[in-house]
Amino acid sequence: MNRILIVEDEERIASFVEKGLRANGFTTTVVGDGESAHDYALTGGFDLVVLDIGLPGKDGFTVLRQLREARVTTPVIVLTARDSVRDTVAGLEGGADDWMTKPFRFEELLARVRLRLRTAARAPEVTVLRNGELTLDLRTRRARAAERTVDLTAREFVLLELFLRHPGQVLSREQILSHVWGYDFDPGSNIVDVYVRALRKKLGAQRVETVRGMGYRLPE
Repeated sequence: MNRILIVEDEERIASFVEKGLRANGFTTTVVGDGESAHDYALTGGFDLVVLDIGLPGKDGFTVLRQLREARVTTPVIVLTARDSVRDTVAGLEGGADDWMTKPFRFEELLARVRLRLRTAARAPEVTVLRNGELTLDLRTRRARAAERTVDLTAREFVLLELFLRHPGQVLSREQILSHVWGYDFDPGSNIVDVYVRALRKKLGAQRVETVRGMGYRLPE
C-alpha cells in the first residue's frame, strides 16, 4: 500500500485530499508546516509527497530544494494557488515532478498521483503533445507554434494541454471549467471564452475552433 505525505496548511483542503486518497486505498499522513514536511519526507518512508508552496516556516520551494539536495528522490506533486509561469518553472526546475493549481478536481490529482507511482517498467509516458506545427512539452512547460516559442500562463498551459489531449473533440464550456478551474468555479462565468481568446492571440486564430452552441475544438 502506497504511503503519501500531504503537506497543506489549509485544513479544509488537507482533509479533502486525505479523504479522497484514503478512499482510493492510499495510506496518508498530513502535516501543515515546512519544517515538519522536511523532517517527515527526509525519513524516506513515503512513496509520494503532495506539497503546498505557501507554508508556515519553510515555504514549499525551500522544502523541495532541501530534499533534492539531500538526494531524496521521492516524487513530489506541487499543489498550490500560485499559477504564474515563473513559479511553475521554478518548481519544476527545483525538482517537482508535477504542478497543479488550486482550485482543482480531485479526479485529476488522483490520476497524477497514480501516474507518478507507476513502476519503471511501465510504457514511457508521453512528454510532448503535438498537433501539426503546435507542440507542448509537459516537462519543460513550453509551447511552440511552428518555430516560435510561446509563453503561457499556468491556466493557459492546462487549457492547451486539454485541447491537445482531445484533438478533434468538441469540449463544452462546462467540461473545460471543470478540468481547468476545478470543483468550485462559477459555471456562469465567461472565463473560458476569455482564455480561449488569449490562446488564439498567442497561437493563431485558427488553432481553436468555436462550435456554435456546443463549445470549442482543436482541429485535428
